[in-house]
Amino acid sequence: MKAIVLIVVEPNKLDHVCKELSKIEEVVKVYEITGEFDVFIEVDMEDVQSFRRLLKDKIMKISGVRMTQSSIVIGEWK
Repeated sequence: MKAIVLIVVEPNKLDHVCKELSKIEEVVKVYEITGEFDVFIEVDMEDVQSFRRLLKDKIMKISGVRMTQSSIVIGEWK
């Protein structure tokens, strides 16, 4: 199961958050982006329960993460 997570980060913590996200095994890609969100990550998980634990126990506990918005991938075209 793949999911996309958009993350709002405290401005002075962007590098720290990206480095910490990169250390998480389930995180496949980490992008710094422009716009309303600061970081876009792609994660690969076994199931929704695993995703919930990842979000709650790892991602949201990184210092500097203010908010997340997640979407489960239901189809892949390319």
